[in-house]
Amino acid sequence: MRHWRTGLFMAAPVLLGFIFLVLYPVVSVIRDSFTSYNPLSGDAAFIGADNYTRLIQDETAIEVAKNTLIFACILVPVNMALALFLAILLNLHFRGRTTFRAIFFSPVIVSTVAWTIVWKYILQDDGPFNYFIGLAGVDGPNWLRDNPWPMISVVMVQVFKNLGMNMIFFLAALQGVPEEMYESSEIDGANRWQQFKKITMPFISPTILLVAILTIAGAFQVFAQVLLLTGGGPGLSTTVLSYYIFINAFQIFDLGYASALAVCLFVFVMGLTVAQWQIRTRWVFREV
Repeated sequence: MRHWRTGLFMAAPVLLGFIFLVLYPVVSVIRDSFTSYNPLSGDAAFIGADNYTRLIQDETAIEVAKNTLIFACILVPVNMALALFLAILLNLHFRGRTTFRAIFFSPVIVSTVAWTIVWKYILQDDGPFNYFIGLAGVDGPNWLRDNPWPMISVVMVQVFKNLGMNMIFFLAALQGVPEEMYESSEIDGANRWQQFKKITMPFISPTILLVAILTIAGAFQVFAQVLLLTGGGPGLSTTVLSYYIFINAFQIFDLGYASALAVCLFVFVMGLTVAQWQIRTRWVFREV
């Protein structure tokens, strides 16, 4: 009992932080999703499932959900493929490898706001990017205003922001693959592609699962890049669910409806995560 009390005392700061900063806000959002709540006046009235019914009938919400899926479907494979490619390069021995790694990891430790503001300047119609491609005779578009480039621009800014972290995950996994496996496969006549497919991919599959879960969850929570780069425009072309929740909660002050949107986003992301975890036994090496 004495040890139990000591353990509880040591864990208390984390437990209290979880209760008041995670659990209570989540419960509050679920509660508010069943109300008509204006945070300015403080008036709240229970309206049952009306917010969820409104969400299903809201054409704007449906369009925003499509934008969010498009964003995630582009971001996740591009981010993971580039991160794995860079990790494979870094796993080779060449001069300047440390500098190369630092260059791609540095955006991870840079403030998201600062990173996005810099890219907003670079991607302006008369910005540095269009200037440099103009030297090659290419007339660049307004990357943040001319469809479909705004969505592509937001995706790429987010890709390079988090690319370094996934690259490090993959690099650590690659360095854990037993070297004798490659040596044995070379004796059996396997080529590089066969080694990658039959040895590398199975051994790093647990890391691929981890990176996929983190990247997908992050893709559905993107906010600052949309707010600072395009403001959700032009029109609704880059408005994603997290930004739409912000608009309803803090611009329209319809906190009840915003809470319903947040609950739906939470359930969807949680469902994707659980689905990935359930199917891991089919493709993740040594999972049963």
